[in-house]
Amino acid sequence: MRILLVDDDLDLLDVTSYGLRREGFNVIAASDGIQAIQRWRSDQPDLVVLDVGLPRLSGFEVCRRIRQSGSTPVILLTGLDDEEHVVQGFQYGADDYVTKPFSLRQLAMRIRAIWRRAASTTEPEPTRELRLGELSLDIESHSASRGDRRVQLTPLEFRLLYLLVSNAGRVVSSGRLVEYAWRYGHDGGDSSLLKTHICHLRQKLALPSNGPGSIRALHGVGYRFVAEAS
Repeated sequence: MRILLVDDDLDLLDVTSYGLRREGFNVIAASDGIQAIQRWRSDQPDLVVLDVGLPRLSGFEVCRRIRQSGSTPVILLTGLDDEEHVVQGFQYGADDYVTKPFSLRQLAMRIRAIWRRAASTTEPEPTRELRLGELSLDIESHSASRGDRRVQLTPLEFRLLYLLVSNAGRVVSSGRLVEYAWRYGHDGGDSSLLKTHICHLRQKLALPSNGPGSIRALHGVGYRFVAEAS
C-alpha cells in the first residue's frame, strides 16, 4: 500500500516514515503543500496522511484540491483538537483526523481501517458474467474467454483480471491490486509477484501488447486495462 506522508517537521517526517515502512507501507514523503499536490499527482498514492499546518499551501487546501479531482482517502494530522478544526477538516473532505502527538501503531491502525472502508466501496460488485469487447469473464467458473477462445484461470489471476476489467480505462494502483487479489487465502503478494501474474494473464489470453484489450503498465504506479484507443 502506497502512502503519501506530508509534514513540514522534517524530524517527525523521518521518524513517521521509518515507522510506517516498518509497518509494511510504501511511504512517499513531502514537506510542504505544493510538493504534496505534485507528489499526489505523479505518484498516485493509495492514501494521504497530511499535516494541517504546512508552508506554501495549508493541509486543508491540499485536502480540498485532492477531493476536487480524486477520491484518495485523506487522514489529517494536527496539534489542534478543538471541535472547530475537526469540523473544518471534515468539511474539506478528510476521511479521518489524528491529533498530535500520536503513536505509530495508532496511525497504522487508522490507515488500515480507512483503506478497508475505501476498498469496500470501490471494489466491483459481483455479477455472473462480465463482458468488455472481445473479453468475457465467467464469475462462477473463474474462466475467461477472448472471442471463441476459453481459458481457465487460477483464482488469483481471475481476481486481478476482474478488478482491471471492472475499472477499464482507469489506472488501478499496484497496492490495490495486491490487496484485492492476495487477501483471500493468498499470502506474500508484492509488486514483483503482481508483475509475474499480469504477464501470465497476457500470455494465457493472448492479449495485444497495446491498444484496446491490452493491460498497460504505468511504471511505479499500477496497471490499466485499455478499453478503447487512447
